Amino acid sequence: MLDLKFVRENPELVKENIRKKFQDQKLPLVDEVIELDKKVRALKNEGGELRAERNSSSSKIGLLMRNKEFEEVEKIKQRVVEINDRLLVLEKEEEELESELKKRMMVIPNIIDPTVPIGKDDSENVEIKRYLEPKVPDFEIPYHLDILEKVKGIDLDSARKVAGNGFYYLTGNIARLHSAVITYARDFMINKGFLYCIPPFMIRSNVVTGVMSFAEMEQMMYKIEGEDLYLIGTSEHSMIGKFIDTILDKEKLPYTLTSYSPCFRKEKGAHGIEERGIYRIHQFEKQEMIVVCEPEQSKEWFEKLYNYTVELFVSMNIPVRTLECCSGDLADLKVKSIDVEAWSPRQKKYFEVGSCSNLGDAQARRLGIRIKGEKGNYFAHTLNNTVVAPPRMLIALVENHLNPDGSINVPEVLQPYMGGLKVIK
Repeated sequence: MLDLKFVRENPELVKENIRKKFQDQKLPLVDEVIELDKKVRALKNEGGELRAERNSSSSKIGLLMRNKEFEEVEKIKQRVVEINDRLLVLEKEEEELESELKKRMMVIPNIIDPTVPIGKDDSENVEIKRYLEPKVPDFEIPYHLDILEKVKGIDLDSARKVAGNGFYYLTGNIARLHSAVITYARDFMINKGFLYCIPPFMIRSNVVTGVMSFAEMEQMMYKIEGEDLYLIGTSEHSMIGKFIDTILDKEKLPYTLTSYSPCFRKEKGAHGIEERGIYRIHQFEKQEMIVVCEPEQSKEWFEKLYNYTVELFVSMNIPVRTLECCSGDLADLKVKSIDVEAWSPRQKKYFEVGSCSNLGDAQARRLGIRIKGEKGNYFAHTLNNTVVAPPRMLIALVENHLNPDGSINVPEVLQPYMGGLKVIK
């Protein structure tokens, strides 16, 4: 959510930002916000004047009573009653207008960074850099489900009977490989100086609306029936929520945290064959990293975060590339975002395995996360990034380490987490 004062003073800049995100349907919101803001301020001014008059009148009553000017006292008392009645009306109108104002403010997108490329959707994202040489072996690579089934590592049929489509059983050494990746990623981030956390897997609605837009909420979140609780779609939600309504000590910044959690997502819509299997699913596990920092530090941390993910994948000998997300592909709260994509030798192309985002002060403003400053408190900046999210990344791992006989080489860095196992047969 933007600063209301910023919108008031820079309406054309806010509108231009909306156009850059190809959300022209939101342009009227800016004028509506400015008009509602005028009305709210007018009500506040009137209320302030009435309270001042009431205070002044009340202070006169004692003197008038001593002078036995009872008729004048009654007039003042009657006026105070009128003021109180009017204040009740004003307060109700102010509350209703502020509610309407906030609804619109919550939908206006954050101001994107000037370096973000302008484009309508993810097809116009811009490649930044590639790491490791992508290779295609001289033998045919099967679909990832066939690879996993051959080593008795997955059971989708039983999962469909138990939970429906979008769920899975991982078994044997593939289940062990999944856990090895998560544990390795955890230790990788701890060695980078991040504090390891396991957060709540459910959050309240005020946290949901604090960390994401309404559109994302509708597409992603599962609500617990009869409770003000939602299953998290990523541990970023509860990790940022950890700081709700807090005043942070400058000396303790930045907070650098890495968190493990299961994640739950609706994943609405029809998907092609490449997104079946374990690519796009309703339940998965994830190692995340988040940073809460000073505003001037967020650009530096943004660079660090996505490079950590690159380093992790390269350490497992999985070729990756980084993509700058264009304006139309950015969620409303994001200032800037970079995706990390892994190489699929079967498809002969890259696919997304992680996303790094700088949200500026958008989440902090919604959640009331402030830093205590010498000249007043101000909003922190928040960032998040995927360390690793199996089982999707297992697709990249098994394809890039597949042998002609269908066995899978275990990357050296994962072998200690697999009891020394080097090959899954």
